[in-house]
Amino acid sequence: MNRRVDLSQIFQFSLDTIKHLRIIIDISPLDIPDLHPILLVDIRGRRVHFYFAWRFNYTMEYRILNETGQKVSALGFGVWTVSTTMWGITDYVFAVKMLKRAFDLGINFYDTADVYGDGEGETILANALGSHRDELVIATKFGYDFYNHPGLQEGQRERPHDWSSVFVRKACEESLRRLNTDRIDLYQLHNPRMDALENDELFETLEALKQEGKLKGYAAALGPALKPDRQVEEGLYCVEKRRMPIHIIYNMLEQQIGEVVCPAAEANNVSILVRVPHASGVLEGSYSTDTTFAPTDHRSHRVTTNEMKRKWLYDGLLKLEKLRFACEGAGRTPAQMAIQWLLSKPSIRGIFPNIYDEAQLQEFASASETPPFSEEELNRVEDLYRHDFYLEEPVEAV
Repeated sequence: MNRRVDLSQIFQFSLDTIKHLRIIIDISPLDIPDLHPILLVDIRGRRVHFYFAWRFNYTMEYRILNETGQKVSALGFGVWTVSTTMWGITDYVFAVKMLKRAFDLGINFYDTADVYGDGEGETILANALGSHRDELVIATKFGYDFYNHPGLQEGQRERPHDWSSVFVRKACEESLRRLNTDRIDLYQLHNPRMDALENDELFETLEALKQEGKLKGYAAALGPALKPDRQVEEGLYCVEKRRMPIHIIYNMLEQQIGEVVCPAAEANNVSILVRVPHASGVLEGSYSTDTTFAPTDHRSHRVTTNEMKRKWLYDGLLKLEKLRFACEGAGRTPAQMAIQWLLSKPSIRGIFPNIYDEAQLQEFASASETPPFSEEELNRVEDLYRHDFYLEEPVEAV
């Protein structure tokens, strides 16, 4: 539903002074105690969007992680946003609160890495939810030598990898210690290249750690950033040769890797994990052409040139407008639409959005309760993607 209303008479402010305001209201009717409608009001100047979605006591969808047999929440929590300063969160107490709230909402799948905050991405998870360890499925990552290269690297550049057996064993033991646990559910190679994926000695070490009970399974998180020219090949190698899960960037606007590897994963009964489901925020419905990021914010890498900014932000916002048929009137917010679209892919077992506040967490957590995509909606999205969303001409950066 898209309406024009004069909210200044209700809230006593001038709409002329507002560039963007987003309000999420959780309404619980007294006569239907288990039914929770969400009203999201998205205000851009004098243009107002209303979105309605329903949730029933935050009933979470769970799927089976094929490689370990564990039941995982389809909506997971990426600890990256609360354990580094790269997403604007610096309050430790707030970060712990977010992790606990996620658990209360039914999220049991947590993705972190040893390199996040040079270990803090693991210790914060143990401090927040250590008492619930047996109820959690923890995926962490290894491979970067932050022990000899500590601290945030200039330009957010990668640290050196070390895939030697000695280093991998050390990294595993240190992660076990920081997580305060005796096993890691899913141990992920962090942004490996083909030389690591083809390294039989590395996988012999992982198999040995698995036999020792220190790992339940292992996977590969492909990155950094979106590099389809090599990550499609890497993903197919993992799925078809190693028969192990992969963790990829995949969303309605950036389908280059997922459209190839998801069918292969389904054919080989291999699980797919997804990050950046909202294209770094564009599909959340909260950005405008005036949105900016601090130089230390990870999203700033998306707008380092006017051309990059045009393709990601300006064109992305135009593409979101083309997708509004799948949220307005469909019982989904834009952010829930993006998650529900991914849930239509059978091989996807876990989705890890970037989460910055509690209202957003609630919105994401209830995404699985929104209507599944119909075949007609899926076909319409595919047609839009195949034709670059029928953008007639790009918006120039200003």
